[in-house]
Amino acid sequence: MKEITKEVYLKWYEDMLFWRKFEDKLAALYIQQKVRGFLHLYNGQEAVLAGALHVMDLSKDKMITAYRNHVQPIGMGVDPRRIMAELLGKGTGTSQGLGGSMHIFSKEHGFYGGHGIVGAQIPVGAGMAFAEQYLGTGGVSLTYFGDGAARQGSLHEAFNMAMLWKLPVVFICENNGYAMGTSVERTANHTDIWKLGLGYEMPSYAVDGMNPVKVAEAMYDAMERARRGDGPTFLEIKTYRYRGHSMSDAQHYRTKEEVEEYKKIDPITQVLDVIKENNWATEEEIETIDQRVKDLVSECEKFAEESPYPEKNVMYDVVYDQKDYPFLSHKL
Repeated sequence: MKEITKEVYLKWYEDMLFWRKFEDKLAALYIQQKVRGFLHLYNGQEAVLAGALHVMDLSKDKMITAYRNHVQPIGMGVDPRRIMAELLGKGTGTSQGLGGSMHIFSKEHGFYGGHGIVGAQIPVGAGMAFAEQYLGTGGVSLTYFGDGAARQGSLHEAFNMAMLWKLPVVFICENNGYAMGTSVERTANHTDIWKLGLGYEMPSYAVDGMNPVKVAEAMYDAMERARRGDGPTFLEIKTYRYRGHSMSDAQHYRTKEEVEEYKKIDPITQVLDVIKENNWATEEEIETIDQRVKDLVSECEKFAEESPYPEKNVMYDVVYDQKDYPFLSHKL
């Protein structure tokens, strides 16, 4: 695994802080009704992405996830201005404003969604791995889902087929404790979700999802196994979300004290503490990073606000095409 150096820690700090502030801005825009529909935020789970990106080969590895999907494509190289524009329904967005919050997508950068149907991405992620294997690309499919989706039958079908064919896929359950508003304890008679993989003799482990180092180490081992042709791994990455399931979630199922307890092990704070303990950055340098993050968030907001909405006929272009029906002109 690539060494985790001072430069890595500084990048982690800046990236995770940007992801957090980017989504804080989205929350504010949602309250202003500039972001419509649902909005599921990643606050608290940033170490899961930071650790994975450290070991990914972005030239060939792919990622697919559920609808908590705004910051992953940013980490994989998608212009954050276009992602914010997509959330505001603007024509400059990643899907010309037609996908919105739950459907960010970028084939160019290996990010395959953004899926609104709970658990739907699990067999799709296995299918992506089959394509990598069939084409001999050497790429690995990172297939993410939440603890609620772990109860879907499609998970077992995908696990079985992935093990049978030794597909290069890493199945990752981001267990943030609550499936919408239902705690893990209330969804099954066991709380160790990682053990679901053992029934298929799949290597399966629990991982500390609040520490990017722990995530990187587990992801590296799993991805190397996939690249060797030894098949899939299942990681239950235990993390926590500070905000509700979505912005409309009143969070009656947990206490404010519980949230504050988890904030004591905030992944951004953990990384910053290591930087300070090792004197890898002065207070002035940290303030410079903070300001750079703030400026970039403002730039994204300005770009999205000033971008035009898509023309109405674009909606017809992407949902309707019939060669013997000439009454609608197509641009796409």
